[in-house]
Order: sequence, then structure tokens, then C-alpha cells
Amino acid sequence: MITRRDVFQAIADPTRRQIIHRISKEPLTMNAVAEAFEISRQAVSKHMQILTECGLVVMRDKGRERFCEARLDQLHEVASWVEQYRKHWESRFEALDIYLTEIQNKNKEDGTC
Repeated sequence: MITRRDVFQAIADPTRRQIIHRISKEPLTMNAVAEAFEISRQAVSKHMQILTECGLVVMRDKGRERFCEARLDQLHEVASWVEQYRKHWESRFEALDIYLTEIQNKNKEDGTC
């Protein structure tokens, strides 16, 4: 059974997040990506494979070099997921702010601090 990797699996690993960050600025060769990390080239290759399977990275051959290009459109899925929780917590913090203001006002009326 083949499991489809998703963007959440890709960004779950800090090394993959660093790779995405590096290649989001400009396409880099596999060698340039591998040199930036203190892990084996094989480990970097595995991370790149996962990022490619998730659609966050595209590999392009240019002459003898393989360039890694970021395709960050997939991150919209993450942004949408996070946004729903941001709205939830904003409303909770607003409710807390109202509650704390009410307590402060009550304490002022009672003469307590």
C-alpha cells in the first residue's frame, strides 16, 4: 500500500523546513543544499524526495546539475488550517479581555484593587 505524503508531513521536520526556506529564495543545486547541512547527502536526498512527493519541491535538470525549486502553493493548505485556529483563539482572547475588563471595573466600583 502506497501512502500519499502531505504537506503537513513535509513541514513536520525541521530539516525540511530549513531546506524549503533555503530554496524559496532561489533554486539551488542538490550539492548546494547538501553542503548547508551537517547530515549525509543520502539523508538530504531522502528529505528532498519527501518534499518532492508533497509537491513543495520540483527537481529540474540543467546541464549536469539538478536544481531544486520551491513550489510553495501547497503551503496554502497549511495556512488555511492554521487560520481556522487563529480565528478561534482570537475570539477566546477577546472574551478573556472582556472578562478581565469587567473584573477590573467591578473592583474599581467596590474600591478593591
